[in-house]
This record gives sequence, structure tokens and C-alpha cells, in this order.
Amino acid sequence: MIGTSVFLLTACGGGDDKSNEDNKTVGAEQIPDKPRKSTQPTGTEKNKPDGVDVSLPKDVNLVFDWDEPKAKNEAAAMDDAANYLRAIYRGVAKRSTRDAAVTEYSTGDGLTYAKTQIDAWIDGGWTATGTLRHYDATTRSTANGSSVEVAFCADAGKFFGKEVKTKKILTTEPSIRDFDHFKIVMVKFPAREDLWQASKVFVEMKAAKCQ
Repeated sequence: MIGTSVFLLTACGGGDDKSNEDNKTVGAEQIPDKPRKSTQPTGTEKNKPDGVDVSLPKDVNLVFDWDEPKAKNEAAAMDDAANYLRAIYRGVAKRSTRDAAVTEYSTGDGLTYAKTQIDAWIDGGWTATGTLRHYDATTRSTANGSSVEVAFCADAGKFFGKEVKTKKILTTEPSIRDFDHFKIVMVKFPAREDLWQASKVFVEMKAAKCQ
């Protein structure tokens, strides 16, 4: 898999972890950014949960092995946290940070993070392939319900980079680098009852608690 020096979302393989520290967002208790203007919904197809296409190539499988929270706002925020991750890998596949799904599901630091990840894949000449599993999810809301933190583990042991030109899959041996713990702060988009956007992303790499 692609090295940790490049990616936070696929934190496995070799590399210099120092550059990851440069890319991380710190200060989990910061006030979330205000939601940015969302693209307008244009359809209700299966792969368009909020009117924006989040479909992925057939060889990219994002698994969300988690239970839906009972609280309506937390369940909606969790669903759109998953869509945020889909949007990033859709951007990787489309070789663009301007795909509508990216701007639909992110704002502020969340948008910056998404663009940084997508650009790293593009600059390296890679796309993604395989299965990326997300699990052990928890949620917590602010008192007014306008912000929800979605925390979860990710196992990238079967998720790899693939060279766009040669189609070569860049595999590695299983290791602690395959496991990350995420906290994504989702904020409610005020003009849309059903839309939540990722405003901040915090990543604990080589997370032993996720093994």
C-alpha cells in the first residue's frame, strides 16, 4: 500500500511519519468551521443520497461495519461521514478535487483535508483498489445538536494503491500501519435538513486499539 508519508486515509506501508504530522489537524476541541455553501441536489438515484453521485469504481470497496445510532442527528451525521470518505475516493478515481461530492460533504478543514488527500494520490500517479473497512464507530453530539463527532477505526490491510499508467498494484505485508483511528467532526448544513458536512478530521495513525 502507499506509504504513510503521503496518506492519512491509507496509512500503511513505509515512509517518513514526520510529514503526516505536518498534514494532521490538531486541537480536537476547536469550534467547528461554519458549513460552506452546498451544491444543490439533482437526483435521488441509489448512488446519490443527497442528490450528488458518490459511486466508486467496481474495484474500490468501502465497508462501513457499524451500527446506526438511535439519535436521528447522529445517525444522519454518521451516514454523511461515510459519504465524505466515499467522496474522497471518488475524487481519487476521477483525478479531481472538484468533484461535486467532495464539496457537498466537506467544509473548512474537512475540505482542505479531502483536497490534500486527493492531490497526494494524483501527484503520485496512483489510484485506489481493494477493500477498506471501517468499524467500531461511536458518535457524540454538541448540546445544541448542530455538531456531531463520528469516531471509528479503519483497516486498510486489503486496500492498496495502484499505478495509473502501469496498473501495477502496490501491495505490502500486513502491519500496524494498516490501522488508523479517525475522528470526523460533522456539522449540520443549515439550509438542508438532511445534509451534514465534515469540518475537521483527526487521525491517530498506527492505532493499536483498532487491531
